[in-house]
Amino acid sequence: MAESAAAAAVDLGHALDFEGPPVYYNKADYIQTASGNKVSRQSILCGSQNISLAGKSIVKPGVVLRGDLQLLRIGKFVIIGEGSVLRPSYKKYKGNFSFFPMTVGDHVTIGARSIISAAQIGSCVSIGEDCVISKRCMVKENSVVLPGTVLPPDTVVPPLTVFGGHPGQYLGDLPESTAALQKQQAASIYRRFQADPTARKAPAAAAAKPPAARPAPAAEGAAA
Repeated sequence: MAESAAAAAVDLGHALDFEGPPVYYNKADYIQTASGNKVSRQSILCGSQNISLAGKSIVKPGVVLRGDLQLLRIGKFVIIGEGSVLRPSYKKYKGNFSFFPMTVGDHVTIGARSIISAAQIGSCVSIGEDCVISKRCMVKENSVVLPGTVLPPDTVVPPLTVFGGHPGQYLGDLPESTAALQKQQAASIYRRFQADPTARKAPAAAAAKPPAARPAPAAEGAAA
């Protein structure tokens, strides 16, 4: 009886830990940093000296990080979907644009083609595909922004809430377990994102080539 109970416990543990199959990428298409970040060579890092990635994050192809405007701090286990843009927010004063640093917490997932101009994204936040998070928004920890949501400027998304719609509005509350689930999801996505062992290695010269880092005028960021 004891052995069968132990076997059942092991089987249950495997079921709970199931993450699905790996998602393979071509190692030649990504740069992996010492801290475990996986950054696509097809991403654009503007002002890379002002961009901080804490570690174990994924930056997909087509992502634009606008560090040329202000500091951009990104936490651990942050997944940034293809074609998304992270651009520090600004405020216009006497005809001049003043940009503010942007902070993204740990265990955050950002869907493809989303445009983020928030002042702050808290930890354990899920932002769906095709979202627009307008300037100076604050998305607090353990919250969810549904796909296709447009948050107007200065919107505050409280902790443990769901926002959605166009314009985005409060749709309901989330359980206390949201933080644990989001941590598990973000970490699972990172673990499953693995280099394809069958892909051919890139030539040494190509492997050394960093992601595109292009300067961009502030006026473009303000108008976009």
